[in-house]
Amino acid sequence: MIHFNIPPFVGTEFDHIKTAIDNHKICGDGMFTKRCHAWIEEETKTARALLTTSCTHALEMGAILSDIKEGDEVIMPSYTFVSTADAFVGRGATAVFVDVRPDTMNIDENLIEEAITEKTRAIAPVHYAGVGCEMDKICAIAEKYNLKIVEDAAQAVRAYYKGKALGTFGDFGCFSFHETKNFSMGEGGALLIRDPSLAERAEIIREKGTNRAKFFRGQIDKYTWVDFGSSYLPSDMNAAYLWAQLEMADKICEARMHIWERYYALLSPLAEEGYITLPHIPAHCEHNAHMFYIKTEDLDTRTKLIDYLKAADIQAVFHYIPLHSAPAGHRYGRFAGEDKYTTKESERLCRLPLYYGLTDSDVDYVAEKVKEFFKG
Repeated sequence: MIHFNIPPFVGTEFDHIKTAIDNHKICGDGMFTKRCHAWIEEETKTARALLTTSCTHALEMGAILSDIKEGDEVIMPSYTFVSTADAFVGRGATAVFVDVRPDTMNIDENLIEEAITEKTRAIAPVHYAGVGCEMDKICAIAEKYNLKIVEDAAQAVRAYYKGKALGTFGDFGCFSFHETKNFSMGEGGALLIRDPSLAERAEIIREKGTNRAKFFRGQIDKYTWVDFGSSYLPSDMNAAYLWAQLEMADKICEARMHIWERYYALLSPLAEEGYITLPHIPAHCEHNAHMFYIKTEDLDTRTKLIDYLKAADIQAVFHYIPLHSAPAGHRYGRFAGEDKYTTKESERLCRLPLYYGLTDSDVDYVAEKVKEFFKG
């Protein structure tokens, strides 16, 4: 069986977890958490990075720090994971969905401005498959209307737009270290903070509303409850697992890019003959090989392809059901403008296996079966 995903494992995870245990520090903000913070800050050049228990929680923190309140509206794509909407809906806001671009599956930056109302408070762009949204235009719109930007960069660790790390354009950026991501801690994420003056409040929110982080740095002699918050910090054992992979980040990235490029080369003839559409990477974007997908002619073809691959012991999957068509989407959101591409393109998209450790022979076999399906 060729699995769709196998969580990354480089071999030093157990050693690091044992070190955390031996140091008698397995709760949050231990030595491995601090190493991960420093790595993210150095890699992205952001003012402050904080590990969280999930990207969902990073988004929630971004919503809190953006002062999203009941009755506000937040613009986002409908083609995204539920967490993008949940973070703002949980604050009482309405999710305003905008159509995607068919080439990248990212929010169509040219449709954002017409979705803005007097209730709009933020934009939540999602960098699908680690390919950057058109952040120059999105940032210009946010500045014009005084809106916050909370980037859902869950899939975009080590991906760039015009040479700048995704997750660092907005007021806040949110990473995921879920088991399906390029680097994993099982469940986990990170909040990136552009304005250093907001870092202290972010620490307080993350630590149940206390100034405990300042206490541990020796800045105060006791800590207390000073603001609203929750428990958003992960165990240092999770961070130890992640740190093993961040130490090997170059190797993991190179391996994933090799797989992505091999798929692209092997399947290009099918695309040239019009059977499928391959991913589009704009020239000014540097992606991170988070996923490899193809688009079939329609939903029926995709369903048959997935079944065909399953019979060949290959796990291929489709992705999101657009949020505006979901029951909660009807309750908590609305679609602004026309759904020209979101539903149609989502029904065509099929994700192929891609993970650290996938072999060339596995990629060749998957590509062979895809070609066999269409040619057969």
